[in-house]
Amino acid sequence: MSNLNYIFPFFIVEHVQQSVAFYVDKLGFEVRYTGPADDPFWAIVGRDNISIMLKAIAPEIKPVPNHTRHPWAPWDAFVSTADPDGLFEEYRSRGLAFRQSIMDNHDGLRGFELADADGYVLFFGHPRE
Repeated sequence: MSNLNYIFPFFIVEHVQQSVAFYVDKLGFEVRYTGPADDPFWAIVGRDNISIMLKAIAPEIKPVPNHTRHPWAPWDAFVSTADPDGLFEEYRSRGLAFRQSIMDNHDGLRGFELADADGYVLFFGHPRE
């Protein structure tokens, strides 16, 4: 039996440099890869044990966050965190705008939502105890 190690979402972005800057400057992620070196169009950013792949495909291929397709699909990624309240305060102190402040939602989760530079919605949280 094989063990699965990790998964990270792949977001189509409009401008990879702007997207990377958001994750690094606003969310405290690090750049794990950018390429190709002469004209980067994709990157991997991460923090702790999570990573997100960002790729600019072509000018006519735009990001399509889930919430733009249907209101019942509000998130593009669920990011599990042991301390959503602490992370919320960290991001609030950085001046981030939130789609949803820290709360206990109707799905039994505690967390918050924010949108990245391309409109992808990330939920940071965990199941309520």
